[in-house]
Amino acid sequence: MIDLRRLHVLRAVAHYGTVTAAARALHFTPSAASQQIRQLARDLGVDLLEPQGRGVRLTPAAESLLAHADAIQARWEEAERELHSGRDTPAGPLRVTGFPVAVAVLLAPMTARLRERHPRLAVRIREAGVPEAFDLLFEGETDLAVVESTPHNPPPGDARFDQRPLLDDPFDLVVPEGHPLAGRDGIDLAEAAREPWIAPVPQSPCRPHVMSACGAAGFTPDVVHHALDWNVTAHLVAHGLGVALVPRLAALSPALPLVRVRCAGRPHRKFLTCTRAGGDRRPAVAAALAELRALAATAVT
Repeated sequence: MIDLRRLHVLRAVAHYGTVTAAARALHFTPSAASQQIRQLARDLGVDLLEPQGRGVRLTPAAESLLAHADAIQARWEEAERELHSGRDTPAGPLRVTGFPVAVAVLLAPMTARLRERHPRLAVRIREAGVPEAFDLLFEGETDLAVVESTPHNPPPGDARFDQRPLLDDPFDLVVPEGHPLAGRDGIDLAEAAREPWIAPVPQSPCRPHVMSACGAAGFTPDVVHHALDWNVTAHLVAHGLGVALVPRLAALSPALPLVRVRCAGRPHRKFLTCTRAGGDRRPAVAAALAELRALAATAVT
């Protein structure tokens, strides 16, 4: 019989990419994690890891086993739900995760609504970026995440996760007051092609959206400043140091002399809800998803 704890170590190696990273996430030593996988391989009578350069990679047998392992995890989520099927009122702890804008606009008001409607439900919010949110879901440290869609997310068909569209957050061109484009109801982004630009830092999930929007408009922006936080971007724009694409849901200080201008073609980023496969049918998670969908319907104006 397969030891499910050893199987989880193999799943962690596949998720994190190396034995060392998997061991760190599981609070093992690398040697202990390797031993777990070697024992699993002996139990099954197949090789699960093979050398690749200085590291290792999964064998075809391991890849095949993982497809079953992900299905087992989903069935386990389903089994837990069925065991508690008589408790259809949301109750107990619910751990939710999101990046800063998602926490401010969606998860905080969602938690307040759930507290009023389901007093036996204890929601705990954790701020986290996209890669960490998927790690927390995989590790069982969070039950529901609101993430941005990025090229680095697991593919939609990944059997470990259930990812669903939640809303589209449009980008506006933000310019200083008095700028020639400030009085317009809407613009073609190409009209800002010759402007100096302020862009998200290269590791930001929004960086590809900004560069793609400019590329679709037929130009590569002259990026003279980079910022991680949207309010840093806003201060740079307010001082006349460039223009920027900023998501509409990113709250900027009303005291700054800025103007948001809507863009033709509606460049946007996508918000997704994500749970472990099968986890969305838990009463607490289902209640949270319903509130999120209601909030998302009116979040963008």
